[in-house]
Amino acid sequence: MENYLDVQAVGMRFGSRKGEFVALDSIDLRVAKGEFVTLIGHSGCGKSTLLNIIAGLNRPTEGVVLLADREIDGPGPDRGVVFQNHSLLPWLTCYENVYLAVERVFGAKEPKSRLAERSHAALEMVGLAHAEQKRPGEISGGMKQRVGIARALSIEPKVLLLDEPFGALDALTRATLQDELMRIVASTEATVVMVTHDVDEAVLLSDRVVMMTNGPAARIGAILAIDLPRPRDRLAMVTNARYIHLRNCVMEFLYRRHAKVA
Repeated sequence: MENYLDVQAVGMRFGSRKGEFVALDSIDLRVAKGEFVTLIGHSGCGKSTLLNIIAGLNRPTEGVVLLADREIDGPGPDRGVVFQNHSLLPWLTCYENVYLAVERVFGAKEPKSRLAERSHAALEMVGLAHAEQKRPGEISGGMKQRVGIARALSIEPKVLLLDEPFGALDALTRATLQDELMRIVASTEATVVMVTHDVDEAVLLSDRVVMMTNGPAARIGAILAIDLPRPRDRLAMVTNARYIHLRNCVMEFLYRRHAKVA
């Protein structure tokens, strides 16, 4: 597969009162267009640091990141980011939160009618057409995350970056949004890089699971291809022998081999 997102020899060091701290060391990762890749590992292994580098929020100390053969040197509309905190503006409606992003990216070249179409379509895609005029304080946590996903996808990014997007939600809401995300990714053919601590989430959603070693100087310990057919049904996966095997592979790495580089 052709490399679409290309992380080349990336390292990240931070200064501290105790001296230099090496967060990431020699990270190499290639993601194909339309691929869903999940980063998983123990807390402090640098998953979110790597995602922030791809987002352009941090610049790596060493190495380079390319997206569609162009170097990432800062934030940009070619990457849509969804954090665990929904980050919605509380004084704006759901529609206005999405429209704000759409206007920022497309406002200089498209009429307001087209911007409105884009905003409506994004909210409809995540099942929130009925809640367009509600403000964040009037909707549930799961609905807020749907708005965040709608906002990120509304700008038509080349890569969707998700940092524990469902981590603060209850189990039932989390499962519902995982199913919604699978549906949205299938319909948009989006390229996705997601950070998670949840093994089941990683195996259910991903094409590949990237397992990080413990920090400091975290590296990629192993990459597991998830060769389960799509679409995936979570209830069917519970008794699927291949799913169980893949899940156990991730668990075995996290609890036995996380300190080593495979």
